Amino acid sequence: MSAPTRRSRTAYEREHFLERQSGFAVWQSLGVRALLVAGLLGIALLGHWLDREGLRDNVDGAISFSDIVYFTTVTVTTVGYGDIVPVTTSARMFDSFVVTPIRLFVWLIFLGSAYNFVFQNSWQRMRTRIIGRTLHDHYIVCGFGAGGSAATAELLREGIAPGQVLVIDDDPERVALAKAQGVTVLEGDATHDETLEAALVSRARCVLVSMGRDDTAALVVLSARRLSPEVPISVSIRAAENEDLLRQAGARAVINPVSLGGHLLARSSQSVHAVDYLRDLSSADGRVVIVERAARAEDVGQPLRDLTSGVGLRLIRDGAVVGDDAPRVAAGDTIVEVVSVAGR
Repeated sequence: MSAPTRRSRTAYEREHFLERQSGFAVWQSLGVRALLVAGLLGIALLGHWLDREGLRDNVDGAISFSDIVYFTTVTVTTVGYGDIVPVTTSARMFDSFVVTPIRLFVWLIFLGSAYNFVFQNSWQRMRTRIIGRTLHDHYIVCGFGAGGSAATAELLREGIAPGQVLVIDDDPERVALAKAQGVTVLEGDATHDETLEAALVSRARCVLVSMGRDDTAALVVLSARRLSPEVPISVSIRAAENEDLLRQAGARAVINPVSLGGHLLARSSQSVHAVDYLRDLSSADGRVVIVERAARAEDVGQPLRDLTSGVGLRLIRDGAVVGDDAPRVAAGDTIVEVVSVAGR
């Protein structure tokens, strides 16, 4: 794969927009625009009615309420036809500094294509910058298929704020589904360096890759590792023979759901309750959960099996598993233990 192309922030923001679920539905947005137009027309109508003495009807000489309604709609949508004209200074100033801006706003609101071209793209670029400033130590989920959507749901169940989860997918329908969950979304191809750059992978806490194809997943892992040498990467694969390849590409954890599912299925024939316990361990909404944490001061010197915070399973020291039968915790160790969800 070619080296990442260094492009300016503005360049890739024009192609990749970070998004979050809007607080307004489509019909609510249309309703707000309609109310805005009605309010602007009401202001112009009230002003013309209060200053009706400043208007002259060149047809019959009398100004009625229907004349005011007619004159207001004509002046708001056009420059008028000359049958009713302002003759006093106050009436002319009102038309100049109130009705004319109202006319411009009404045209801007109803000309949908002009509205989108002038405002929406600029707003998306600005919103991308705003969201980007909030993304630090965020979780990037590459692919929102069955695995990616389940991983996203699990992150949310663990209490991760939706705004700290960023989903990347090139399928607009999947992007819409992810956005409906309140997470940040980015429509694009996660195998491209510029997509991962737009997702601010260099500032991410971790990257979870579930692309559906092992070769595609490998490209994502390679790109993410090159752009962020230290970010932890976990990847889901389908073929067991690709596990070593993905680890060499830079993945810290490689998950094979087919192999794992088959193992649990076989175990369930003899140990139903044990499998249920394992399912509890793997889910944030179970009664127990397996966690990984740094050793605390009170843990140092204690045997792993005597920890008071939970049931100690494994010690990691200098990146390797401590393998003796009764290891004691040292400063800087990583502890893997089982804790009660209620006690967390």
